[in-house]
Amino acid sequence: MKIAIFQTTLSWENPASNRTFIEEYFMSEEESFDLFVLPEMFSSGFTMNPENVAESMDGITVSWMKALALKNDCAVCGSLVISENNSFYNRFIFVHPNGKIDFYDKRHLFTLAGEHERYSKGNKKVIIEYKGWKICPQICYDLRFPVFSRNQEGYDLLLYVANWPKPRINAWDILLKARAVENMCYVIGINRIGLDENSHEYVGHSQVIDELGNSITNAANNLGVFITVLDQQKMLETRKKLKFLDDKDDFELIF
Repeated sequence: MKIAIFQTTLSWENPASNRTFIEEYFMSEEESFDLFVLPEMFSSGFTMNPENVAESMDGITVSWMKALALKNDCAVCGSLVISENNSFYNRFIFVHPNGKIDFYDKRHLFTLAGEHERYSKGNKKVIIEYKGWKICPQICYDLRFPVFSRNQEGYDLLLYVANWPKPRINAWDILLKARAVENMCYVIGINRIGLDENSHEYVGHSQVIDELGNSITNAANNLGVFITVLDQQKMLETRKKLKFLDDKDDFELIF
């Protein structure tokens, strides 16, 4: 499967501007791909003012994602602020080329920024099936909680979208590799770059890592679309040969 990750700056609480900027890069790519991945809260930046940017699942941004997916025959995903049932969610949305939508609500809300006071947390783990792949979506702070992401479902790809700041970027690099190694799967971490309205600096380090912890793609601090081909058969053969997942502990998540 061919993956395109877009490491980008984000205009603060300005969905229209962000959609326009993203689409310009998306449409300028001459190479085709199966999946286009955007960062956490790609339409607004990591805001604690959800009432300023929240949309419904029938809103402009989700409709825009559907249009991009249909026009380019690829899936499009990333998280944005969704208002539903009188609550706000940091929701990962995966739009299939045919318009079908899968979504995951962020489970671990970032208490240090007060996210738990402004948003409702998710209550389930989600596995998305696409083109013969099983994809487990996660959002930013989820990366610090390995029990939640433990590969009990035999998924192939663990996908993190984030706004992960510069002071803790070393943890981002370490934990992404750890999640790949312990779960014997591909891991994609897509982070933003630039400054936000609160003067938090983001330095990217978006990357693709294989099941043995080897770095395949690292965007460093660069703006742009980075395309990588994932080899599912190679990953499955490594699992079969080493059999580490066969020895994992069994447990039940309680939400």
